[in-house]
Amino acid sequence: MDASLNRTSTAGVVARAQELFDDLSFTAAREWKAAKPGRKVVGYLPIYVPREIIHAADMLALGIVGGGDQLEVIHGDAYYQSYICRIPRSTIELGVSGRLDFVDGMLFPSICDVIRNLSGMWKMMFPGVYSRYFDVPQNYRDDVGGNYYVNELAELRHDLGELRGAPITDDELRASIALYNENRRLVRELYAFRAQKPWQAPAAEVYLVLRAGLVLPVEEHSTLLREYLAAAQAEERPMRDNCKIVLTGSFCEQPPLNLIKSLELSGCYVVDDDLLLVTRWLTADVPVEGDPLQNLASSFLHHSESTAAKYEPDEKEKGQHLVRAVNRSGAEGVIFAAPSFCDPALLDRPMLQHVLKDAGIPFIAFKYAENSGQMQPIREQAGTFADSIKLWSGA
Repeated sequence: MDASLNRTSTAGVVARAQELFDDLSFTAAREWKAAKPGRKVVGYLPIYVPREIIHAADMLALGIVGGGDQLEVIHGDAYYQSYICRIPRSTIELGVSGRLDFVDGMLFPSICDVIRNLSGMWKMMFPGVYSRYFDVPQNYRDDVGGNYYVNELAELRHDLGELRGAPITDDELRASIALYNENRRLVRELYAFRAQKPWQAPAAEVYLVLRAGLVLPVEEHSTLLREYLAAAQAEERPMRDNCKIVLTGSFCEQPPLNLIKSLELSGCYVVDDDLLLVTRWLTADVPVEGDPLQNLASSFLHHSESTAAKYEPDEKEKGQHLVRAVNRSGAEGVIFAAPSFCDPALLDRPMLQHVLKDAGIPFIAFKYAENSGQMQPIREQAGTFADSIKLWSGA
């Protein structure tokens, strides 16, 4: 990081976050592991895993979200057909190129069939690494899906205890839950601030600061969030005549950073999104008193984000989270940005668009890949959308 930048300014915080974003060798995580004998790192793919259990095992939860547009995929293309999204291929490239050779375990959450297959492939490719497909309930009754999920959490707790050589205690879990509660509160505070004053917290900056939480210990990330919030609230930035939009569909494979920047350059302030949902998946504090696994399970069932990768038991609720996001953030429209070949996002999109149409909320849609290089068509499409919203709202 440039020595002239300090962490008391947004530029300093963002420079640190950008440094972490650009580092495909995961130097910060490697240094964390090397700093103390016996430390272990457990990687996970989007969109949600209970990071509290990893932290309670004295391990670093490392978010793996593909290689982005910085990584040339050579070997990874040999493992998958061409008509799927890019994230599994670039994740394999990270693995076979040795960039993840320090990772002791990998969790593959329930997103889609592609990630399920990737979990099995990882076991064959890296037999010395603990690998688990982490499934979540599709029944939201406490006595059915809740019991199932408590058992899933208990198995993960047992396995990570075996991996570190000592069982994970309830007190360790409660301490970790408290730390992640604080982290999620800071993320919610940042999102609320951006919705109120999006020119003070540009979407690309917010994204980078959140992305840092995938590679840093939760304690360090909470400090980074506080520093950015304090600096963003103190600085004065020019306000542009942009329309406010909600960005959705990008919950798994992440868009290129330049795509996020292009949206705001086109005249759109991003005031809510479903990027990096793991940083705020649980929408309320998890109780720290009582059985920690029961508390985590109950929070998942009753206080978690909606997304196309999560089963929605109430059909009437389908898409209503978008309407609420628009109302909550003061947005004027929705942009569907889904990765090419993303089955959950693309299959859900017609139903979600129908809900928005009924609510009178304008929307547009396009697709991307994590290595998309040509931003001009997206910028033009988003700019036209922003102009049309301004015309409609002024009519």
